Amino acid sequence: MDMVRLDPPAELTMPIGEAMFSQRAMRRMDPSRPVTDEQLEIVLNAASKAPNGGNAQPARYLVIRERAAIEEFGKLYFEAWWAKRRDAYGWTSKADIPEGSVYRLPALLADEMVNAPVVILVYSEPSGVAASSTFPGVQNLLLSARAMGIGSVLTTLHPQVMDRVNAMFDVPEEMVFHCCIPLGYPRGNFGPTSRLPTSATTSWGHWGEAPPWK
Repeated sequence: MDMVRLDPPAELTMPIGEAMFSQRAMRRMDPSRPVTDEQLEIVLNAASKAPNGGNAQPARYLVIRERAAIEEFGKLYFEAWWAKRRDAYGWTSKADIPEGSVYRLPALLADEMVNAPVVILVYSEPSGVAASSTFPGVQNLLLSARAMGIGSVLTTLHPQVMDRVNAMFDVPEEMVFHCCIPLGYPRGNFGPTSRLPTSATTSWGHWGEAPPWK
């Protein structure tokens, strides 16, 4: 297939710094406000522009926007979310999540996935650099969505549901699943976010040595 060149779309006018520093995980989305085909083309074009190993471009995106399909997928996502918590902590319901746990907010997504206007499943063709050549595109997708006021969150699935998800959407057996991205206008506000200072997460020259801005 011939390669194509794309010009930056007029819709992406937000400064990159504002997009990066106000981006946050949006787990509650408004099902009454649709994401258009044109907006989806923009975020997927942005994803295609990300660096990848040898320009092999292994990433593949499955866009789900039919309401019945999202509702059915949302049930599988709910099962997957709790399967991960069961395996890791023995939790099977919200009542099991301790007060103050970082998982209390993410648990919202298990209930809310059925309301997402769009869900994108990210796969790659088999390759030794599949993940490292896929996630730069995922971040481009998330940032371009933010620039248009569309909320998103990066999440995964659980092996317990993968065969059913792949069968539901006729995904070829050889494709490698990486992540799931619901998209929609948020019921909530973007940024700012709280993060550890980079002086605490960065070593300078040798491991454990503080950077100059310590």
